[in-house]
Amino acid sequence: MLFRQLFDSESSTYTYLLADGRTRQALLIDPVHEQVERDLNLLKELDLTLEYVLDTHVHADHVTAAGLLRQRTGARVVASHRGAPCVDVKVHHGDVLALGALRVEVLETPGHTDDSVSYRIGRRVFTGDALLVRSAGRTDFQNGDAGHLFDSITGVLFKLPDDTEVYPAHDYNGHTQSSIAEEKRYNTRAAHREREAFVQLMGNLNLPPPKKLNEAVPANLACGVISPTQTSSPQA
Repeated sequence: MLFRQLFDSESSTYTYLLADGRTRQALLIDPVHEQVERDLNLLKELDLTLEYVLDTHVHADHVTAAGLLRQRTGARVVASHRGAPCVDVKVHHGDVLALGALRVEVLETPGHTDDSVSYRIGRRVFTGDALLVRSAGRTDFQNGDAGHLFDSITGVLFKLPDDTEVYPAHDYNGHTQSSIAEEKRYNTRAAHREREAFVQLMGNLNLPPPKKLNEAVPANLACGVISPTQTSSPQA
């Protein structure tokens, strides 16, 4: 299997490229609109065919490249059945996508948003904003629910084998990955905390809105493809 972790410095977003080494079929997880040319060039250099573009949820801090990549490559866009109506493959918990010899298992992990999903591929799990390295995604917009997030983290993700490698959609402190064992022990929001205490903690974060909230959410509901007549809303 071929694996690359890519980074967008403006939004601190990780994009992940995975491919089957024999068939050269590839997928991208959480691509960023401004990084389309970088990602397309990498696919060309590695002689890969993009089959799927996976979003973990409707993002609020950047515009997805999913729709543009679909236009440029013919790849199918994959996301939760609870999310953007523009996707080609609307997935549910337990669904499996095939990519050559690779198997992509869908885990519904709502809480950060109601449409949040994680993708498990072998010993790796791509957790979006649900489980971050030593943290967890905020729950104060887009139908977020702290109780649901606690259930997703402790009842779904923490039930994976301890040696499962955790790859989040974002990091703001220089981390690139973690493991389920580490997060069960050291996660500052979810580890060793009861559900009620987690809900209280998440309710008192008092974070400012994401800077691109008003722009990103409407765009991402259209898979990031903005019509020429559409204008950006003022940033929050």
